[in-house]
This record gives sequence, structure tokens and C-alpha cells, in this order.
Amino acid sequence: MAQKVYINGTLYAKEDAVISVYDHGFLYGNGVFEGLRSYGGKVFRIAEHLRRLWDSAKAIWLEIPITQEAMRRAIEDTLKANGIDDGYIRVIVTRGRGTLGLDPSSTFDPQVIIIVDRLTLYPDEYYDKGLEIVTVSVTRNHPAALNPRIKSLNYLNNILAKIEGFQAGCVEALMLNHKGEVAECTGDNIFIVRDGVLLTPPDHAGILKGVTRGAVIELAEDAQLPVQQVPLTKHDVYVADECFLTGTAAEVVPVVKVDSRIIGTGVPGPITRDLERRFRQLARS
Repeated sequence: MAQKVYINGTLYAKEDAVISVYDHGFLYGNGVFEGLRSYGGKVFRIAEHLRRLWDSAKAIWLEIPITQEAMRRAIEDTLKANGIDDGYIRVIVTRGRGTLGLDPSSTFDPQVIIIVDRLTLYPDEYYDKGLEIVTVSVTRNHPAALNPRIKSLNYLNNILAKIEGFQAGCVEALMLNHKGEVAECTGDNIFIVRDGVLLTPPDHAGILKGVTRGAVIELAEDAQLPVQQVPLTKHDVYVADECFLTGTAAEVVPVVKVDSRIIGTGVPGPITRDLERRFRQLARS
């Protein structure tokens, strides 16, 4: 089946899905987006994703030209049109066409775009054996400059960190905030386990408040596992018993080495495995 892309209420063949080069989403990264997952044709926690999309838009004074209910229907219809049950969904809202200047008041016709595809972020071996990450020099955006809780089209901060990670031979990289505290990875949130307690950076550490992160916290609490959202340092990660990442595309993926230091026993730990299993059951329920 040929891939179809939704743009402002119309489904286009992939090769015909285009927007203006004068769109400020293209020119300046002026827009917002969400990444969602579907399992068995059902979009995982769509209400939470849409709320975050609308929050991101509100934070940058961008009015999304359709309602949340209309967006939900458009997402579901685009999934069906592409015949994809288990897939990845990218929802994009741009500022619209304008002049070559920065002035957003010159823009009009904001674009609502929905792309559906199949995505495998990490190979199975990373879930089986765990992955290695490295701390990079690229600092997470300062919240007073561009709050990381805004999922904007300007992802250069994360991309530069990703490049540095690749140069070090790692597929994912750990970013610190302006205080030198652990924030998150380039596309995933981070958790560690220490003495039977699940620890993760708080919202104010300069992180994107991940939907999968929230689901894992709920699962841990349901399993009577203590959870603390507290500032963390690299030292806390180095001496952790377990470490794992969470994200829409990644789900729950174990980490067994950080900055060449072996985490725990060097294999995915029991709490990580349990939460990984619980999340997959939740997502496919």
C-alpha cells in the first residue's frame, strides 16, 4: 500500500506531500510536533499526547487550526488509510507561510501534518543486552531560553548532542542541564535504580515530560516500587544498580554502560526487565 500523508484535511501520496519553502516551520523551526505510537490500531495515550501538543503550541503563541477531537479523528483516519496497526505517528503543526523575516505576524495558513510509518528505533540486541551511552558536552537548553517542555520543531540542541554521541560510538547520549545535573538523553528520558528505589530527574531539571516516562512511573507505583523524582548527578548514574531509558519510539530500553563505566552487573537488571514487560503489556492491552 502506497504511503499517504495528511496535510490540512487531505491525504496525499508520500511523494506529493509538500509545503511551501516560505513556511516558518521550515525557515525557522517555528512550530510544534508530537510523536505517538499505535499498537493494534489503537493510539497509545493519545489524549496525553494531544494535551502536550496543545500546551507546546500555547507556549509559543501558536493557534492550532483544528480541535483536539478533530486531530484525534485525523490521526486515526490516517492510520487506517495507511493500513498500519503497529506504527509510529508524527503530528506536526507549523506557523504557516510568511516572509523571510522573523516576524510571526506575517504568517498565515498554519499547516497540520500527520505522517504514519513503521519505525524500529533500536535493534533487538539492545533490548536483550542493553546499550551503552555517553555524556556529551552539549548542554540541554536552558529553560529560560527555550523550555525543553516545549516540543518544538527546533531540535538542533538534541541533534548536536546526538552527533557527539555518534562520534563517541554510541547511539544515544546523555545531556546535562545548565547546573551540571542529569537532564535526559537526546530522545529519551532516563531512569536509574539504586537500593530498590526508582529515580528519575524532575520536570524542572530541563526535561521533556515524556508520556512513556509517566506511564512507567505509574507502573512502578502500581508494583509498589518507590519512585523519586529528584535531581541526579553523573555520579548517581555511575553507581546505579540499574539504568534504562524510556521514549515513545524506544519504549523501555536498558542501559548497561555509561561513559565506559559498567552499570550494576553489566546486564539488564530485574527491575528494568519487569518494567519493560509491564509497559509492553500496558501498551498492547
